[in-house]
Formats: sequence, structure tokens, C-alpha cells
Amino acid sequence: MKVNVEVTCTPEEARAFFGLPDLGPMQQRVIGEIEERLRSSLNAMNPETIFKTWLPASMQGVEQMQQLQQAFWSQLANIATTGKKE
Repeated sequence: MKVNVEVTCTPEEARAFFGLPDLGPMQQRVIGEIEERLRSSLNAMNPETIFKTWLPASMQGVEQMQQLQQAFWSQLANIATTGKKE
């Protein structure tokens, strides 16, 4: 014997029948949060913002490298002048 049962219902009705929670409102909040984070990340990817963020740090690094190089050469000059024997 074969019995076929066909049920026509919406997904919401099926979830309610099986006692599953309605996750629609939570999903909408999560999607809204994701969209907000993506927008803020895209603003951070703006070329002007990146330029302003990275340029001062790189310029400071160049200045520090120049100071280090000047200190090295001045130490080398001091060793060369004081290391000579008469």
C-alpha cells in the first residue's frame, strides 16, 4: 500500500508547524550591520584617506633613516679623526 500526502504551505507556516523560530528580524539586523561595516571599510579604502594615513608614517621613517645615517657618518668621522696616531 502506498500513501502520498501533499502539503501546501509557505516556509513561514512550515517553520511554525515544526516549532522553529522566525529568524527574519535577526537576519535583517545582521545584514544591516554587515552593510554598515562594508560602507565604512570602503570609506577607509578611499585613495585620499590611504594617502593621508600612510604618507606621514613613511615620511617619518625617511627622516629617521636620515638621522640614523647622519649619526653613523658622524661616528665614522670621529673614529677616523681620533684614531690617527702621530
